[in-house]
Amino acid sequence: MKPGSEIYIKVDHTLTHDINAVMTYLAFEATGLDRTQVEQSVSYLDHNLLYLDFKTPDDHIYLQSAAKKYGVYVSRPGNGICHAVHVARFGKPGKLSMGGDSHTPHGGAIGMLCIGVGGMDIATAMTGVPMRLKMPEVINVKLSGKLKAGCNAKDVILEMLRRVSNKGGLGKVYEYTGEGAESHEVPERATITNMGAEMGATTSIFPSDEAVRKFLKAQGREHDYIPLAADPDSDYDGIIEIDLSSLEPLCACPHQPDNVKPLREV
Repeated sequence: MKPGSEIYIKVDHTLTHDINAVMTYLAFEATGLDRTQVEQSVSYLDHNLLYLDFKTPDDHIYLQSAAKKYGVYVSRPGNGICHAVHVARFGKPGKLSMGGDSHTPHGGAIGMLCIGVGGMDIATAMTGVPMRLKMPEVINVKLSGKLKAGCNAKDVILEMLRRVSNKGGLGKVYEYTGEGAESHEVPERATITNMGAEMGATTSIFPSDEAVRKFLKAQGREHDYIPLAADPDSDYDGIIEIDLSSLEPLCACPHQPDNVKPLREV
């Protein structure tokens, strides 16, 4: 399949948050369907800081009602941020998730394909209609070596932003491979896949390996684990190589996340 050609992919999970959820479920309600047609739909109440005035409780009441009616789980205020909670409680390697949060690609940390979209796109997905998009380029990010003391996973994605820019990832999926990828635990991988959104990437993904199994076991969901990785002879549209041992502490300076400088210069 050539990059840019139109493709249709089956959606397994949808997630919304309280900024776009009401619009999403009103649109779904208008279709006349009585249940969500995907494997898992979850509504997270996490973006409004305080549920105090007359507006947010009304939203909360409507979402609870819609959830009960249409088979949608509701994550109550205070449970945590949508993309992180979804990975911990619902995420499964090999599934495709569409989320109304730009950092939905967080789920790539456990071998899911997670794409951030708009609320109307989620309503459409909930009807069972496959997601339509242009085939992205798939870029293999080969991580070798080990991070030095003082460096962490944030420095990996900042190095990517330094190289690629905050728009250089448009129309691309970044697949992280190599011994350096294997050495990262799921929370570290999530830091990288989450901030792939800052490059404009369609999504980012790591393999589902022993680190993912350990993470799911810690969540009491080891039965959801499946090993998943690219074939050894996989073809890519591009390759980026990063020697982790060569990285130093980095930081993003105003006013864009790709304005990356070594910490020693700031």
